Amino acid sequence: MASEIFNPNPTIIATAGPTTRKRVSQARHSLWLSDDEDATTTYDSDDESEPIDADEVFDLIRSISDPEHRSMTLEQLAVVSAPQVIVDPTRVLVEFTPTVPHCGMSTLIGLSIRVRLLRALPTRFKVDIRVKPGSHQSEHAVNKQLNDKERVAAALENPSLVEVLETCLESAGRRGL
Repeated sequence: MASEIFNPNPTIIATAGPTTRKRVSQARHSLWLSDDEDATTTYDSDDESEPIDADEVFDLIRSISDPEHRSMTLEQLAVVSAPQVIVDPTRVLVEFTPTVPHCGMSTLIGLSIRVRLLRALPTRFKVDIRVKPGSHQSEHAVNKQLNDKERVAAALENPSLVEVLETCLESAGRRGL
């Protein structure tokens, strides 16, 4: 599937490292709470949702491996960056930038981002994945494929495609590399 190399010499950037903000849930579930603090506060109830921000979503996708250059992450290749992630209370929008305008792996990159977010985010979020405007010669077609439920479902029924996706997502758990 990846026999043709679309970008044999990609530009690699230095990654920013993990985000350093302290999450509210980490503070509330600390082992170091004093005895007078209420340690029973949780986000497990249905009426209260834990807020998720763009940094958290970026941390989920930054370490996905590129399907063509498997030793490099999407962040290292500048395919995804923190400003390209927008989070609303019920929607997550990720724009990604292919390394070259004729990248044949754009659909696979977008699909790997979608699968990672669908696995990691609560179901209340609608996930939109788009190619950054002007960065791909088939931008409209790629966006249509990535955001069509039936096309995504059909792609995920293809065993060889799922195998490539799983290979890309193997590194996704290593956040902030």
